[in-house]
Amino acid sequence: MTSKRFDVSNRTVLVSGGSRGIGLAIARAFASEGARVVISGRNEATLAAICEAADPTPFAMRYQTCDVADPEAIAACVGAVVADCGGIDTLVNCAGVNKRMPALDYTPAEYDQIMDINLRGAFFMAQAVGRQMVAQGSGSLINIDSLSTHAALSQVAPYSMSKSGLSNMTRALAMEWGKHGVRVNAVAPGFILTELTEKLWSSPKLRAWHQTVTPLRRMGAVEDLVGTALFLASPAASFLTGQVIRVDGGISAGLSWPIDEA
Repeated sequence: MTSKRFDVSNRTVLVSGGSRGIGLAIARAFASEGARVVISGRNEATLAAICEAADPTPFAMRYQTCDVADPEAIAACVGAVVADCGGIDTLVNCAGVNKRMPALDYTPAEYDQIMDINLRGAFFMAQAVGRQMVAQGSGSLINIDSLSTHAALSQVAPYSMSKSGLSNMTRALAMEWGKHGVRVNAVAPGFILTELTEKLWSSPKLRAWHQTVTPLRRMGAVEDLVGTALFLASPAASFLTGQVIRVDGGISAGLSWPIDEA
């Protein structure tokens, strides 16, 4: 029997960027626990196929098309979810994009795309959902942060900048909305193997480095993140807000050095 402390059944959960990778894994986890799950993304055909193929749950997964770079699209998406479900209990802000290249090579258009989706879009999605949560007097916002807010990584400068802004947005919104019963936290994944990162981590040199610097000595999987997201949305986390929880296999705990070989 599931403890009521961790119960998220019958709650409405909107997962922005829920059509693949981390967002999709979190959406499926909430659905398996009996939540009403709505996933959003830009490609309607992909969203529809995911919902049609979803395992049977107390509530079928639903979708709304939404480009988070467009505030009007965000407003329409959130309005449709509220009208259909009667409110939103949890938002998972997962929509994001990244381009890896030297800082000297980014064009203004590439920089703007990363910022518009990762930070500007996340803010206006949080704002639109936050209005509903403040009005209903409850809610949990979960932003998907990054390892790069702990330590900068080379060749992803705009991405790191956008996620650092997201970390401070998490704390700022927690400060403003706590009095309304709305909690705002973030999950910061370490290096997670997804379809988008599979090519990067196919390098034996990179994999060997990762195993050296990660105390748990393995690559993260999207499933490693779902427990933390479920916890943050549940009554068990009712006194937790403004925090960034790092699910990274311990890589942010310290520096690994070859003292065992010395």
